[in-house]
Amino acid sequence: MTAQSSSTSRRSLLVGASSTFTALLTGAVLPTSPARATAPGWIRGASAISVHQAFDFLKIKFDEYGTGSALRVPRSYTGGFFETPTWTFVSSFTYDDALVIMAWLARGERDDVRRATVLGDTLLYAQQHDPIDDGRTRASYQPDSFTTLTGVLDIGSPAAYTGNQAWAGMAFAHLYARTRQRRFLTGALRAATWIHEHTYTSFGYTGGRTADDQPLTFKATEHNIDAGAFFTMLAQLTGDRSWSARARHAFAFVAAMQDPASGHLWTGTDPDGVTVNRNPIPEDVQTWAYLATLDDRYRRSVTWVLDHLAAQDAGITGISFSDADVSKVWLEGTAQTALALRVRRAKGDDLLGKRLLWNIARAQGAGLGVPAASSDGLDTGFGDLYYASLHTGATAWFLLAALGANPFRMP
Repeated sequence: MTAQSSSTSRRSLLVGASSTFTALLTGAVLPTSPARATAPGWIRGASAISVHQAFDFLKIKFDEYGTGSALRVPRSYTGGFFETPTWTFVSSFTYDDALVIMAWLARGERDDVRRATVLGDTLLYAQQHDPIDDGRTRASYQPDSFTTLTGVLDIGSPAAYTGNQAWAGMAFAHLYARTRQRRFLTGALRAATWIHEHTYTSFGYTGGRTADDQPLTFKATEHNIDAGAFFTMLAQLTGDRSWSARARHAFAFVAAMQDPASGHLWTGTDPDGVTVNRNPIPEDVQTWAYLATLDDRYRRSVTWVLDHLAAQDAGITGISFSDADVSKVWLEGTAQTALALRVRRAKGDDLLGKRLLWNIARAQGAGLGVPAASSDGLDTGFGDLYYASLHTGATAWFLLAALGANPFRMP
């Protein structure tokens, strides 16, 4: 989920896989003799071929507007709704780019790290050359003209969402942990300082700044998960306890958004910063809360996803975006759920996670990349639609889940 949308008691009960979702997956039979992957063998339900093709797709997208060490960003969506004979949507979303970096680092081959470094340097360039120059990055950039002849950034969507700042920062943190190149830690600290200085309140962090640099006063559970995970990384990398305190502040808001009865998390608040936004209920905050914190209270949130957001469409079984529309499968969220199941490891989680990845690989087809949705017109409930166009973000999440790499945690 891109950042466009907007005290509970702890429970020790270990909630296992949903019987409802298990029933949906009964028709998804895994191959009996899967291809062997390089490390180790069968990758969590996704064949080595599917994983290899997905990495090839990211490479192709990254090299579409430049090669070698040239600073560049990959366009986020390819084909279908976003590409017609007279119009092509080429925007590259910062959230997607951060995921691509983390997917490359998760596999960690020499060329992967090189490409991740170039993309990281591109985001650093965007941060350093922003017109306001206060440490922010923007929601998206135009890859076909990333910089003009004068060096001015070609910004696609100028908004500066809190969640996007955190994702760019997490990518910088992962790059610093892998390469020990100080510039990435510097970029991460600038992004984190921007979040704290521009969005901090006594009750969590707000949504960021609009394209006109006006404050977004709603508070998103998603953004606070992102900020909490990012600040935790910085505390680990720097030893500065102030980042730990800020992470606890963000995660306290997340905990307050959990419904005690059902276990799911609400989207966040209305613009008044207090009134809880109860419609729709999205997938991402449920699985991300668990992946970011590994807190047992959010095991129930993962089960809620299985019970309420299961979807079947176009021969694919998986997870939808929110309870506003469960008629189609959201492949990105399906991968997030597969990774959460792998991490949670309750009874039945292993098989369900593998089957989810098998379904994503099936949706991948011959197009190398993973589509955003199983078919066109998936309604998020937040005023956006997802389409069956190949998506770098969905592809990267598929790879992270297949490799068992949790982007919210340091390796």
